[in-house]
Amino acid sequence: MKFKIDTKEKIVVISPEINELNANLAAPFITGISELPELEGRNLILDMALVEKADDTGIQAILTVYHQQYDSALSCALTGLNSALTLLIKQADETVYNLAPTMAEAIDLVMMEDLERELLQDEE
Repeated sequence: MKFKIDTKEKIVVISPEINELNANLAAPFITGISELPELEGRNLILDMALVEKADDTGIQAILTVYHQQYDSALSCALTGLNSALTLLIKQADETVYNLAPTMAEAIDLVMMEDLERELLQDEE
């Protein structure tokens, strides 16, 4: 699976270069992102602007990657989703809050969560 990857200090922006995320691409999507060395210790922004549609397995793949970040005590935001994909994500998992209409908002979301984690660690 082909991704465009933009690595910053605390964030990795990953843009899948596909127009449909379906059952055939779900596993490569998850492993391709999960195994990226650039992602180690960084927050994730999934820019889904090129993805026009996804089946149930594709939606679950997006949610798997999203939750893996939080399981690793890092943040994830989804941006570039069209209205149909946004609806499918919300219907599949009501706990996905970081749906940002723009890249700037996605960056703000993950950086605010990162700052919050740092402040909570300082209090301990």
